[in-house]
Amino acid sequence: MKLDILAFGAHPDDVELGCAATLAKEISKGKKVGIVDLTRGELGTRGTVAIRTQEAMNAAKIIGAVLRENMGFEDGFFINDKAHQMAIVEVIRKYQPEVVLCNAVDDRHLDHPKGSQLVSDACFLSGLRKITTEEAGIPQAAWRPTQVYHYMQWKNTQPDFVVDVTGFMDVKERAVKAHASQFFDPNSKEPESPITSQNFINSVLYRANDLGRMIGVESAEGFSTERYVAVRQLGDLI
Repeated sequence: MKLDILAFGAHPDDVELGCAATLAKEISKGKKVGIVDLTRGELGTRGTVAIRTQEAMNAAKIIGAVLRENMGFEDGFFINDKAHQMAIVEVIRKYQPEVVLCNAVDDRHLDHPKGSQLVSDACFLSGLRKITTEEAGIPQAAWRPTQVYHYMQWKNTQPDFVVDVTGFMDVKERAVKAHASQFFDPNSKEPESPITSQNFINSVLYRANDLGRMIGVESAEGFSTERYVAVRQLGDLI
């Protein structure tokens, strides 16, 4: 299955928090979108692997993704080495996405910048034809995504561009809240963490509203890029 967009996240809720509204908007326009989680989030303060896996699948359905996979890398301890890069290269070549979305380049959680660089490096390596990979014994063709973008996470980093997601924030909010074990729950008896407060959920929604305000729309999601953002004409800007 060839995908238009493949979104990677170090943990099962990263994609939802960073770019769920953008994905939902692209899906509404007929794009095929997949999600790949690098780890199962087994070091998370709340929840279990089984619970988080089910929550992730529920969230993917809300967004409208055609698939969601998990690489099974070790939460907190995966590294950017050949073995991890090659595993992601195989996924990229399998689905041949035009656009890859991945974690923030700089962030509070150490897995986020690690995941960001790992996926970015794998996207480059995936385009080298002398690197050979197979799927079910069949050689894979080299493939390099046209664009690699990094979504925003904990830190309010300066985005290189923002996407108008007006009308899709309800999907994002429902997808985020599908990860019920991870976020604000006044009835939970489990330990608190930086993401379990109501303020954290409010901040996710407010950021989208604030980025939207900056471009004159209701809401937006921000992204950074490792290359110039190009437009065919000035009128392409909103």
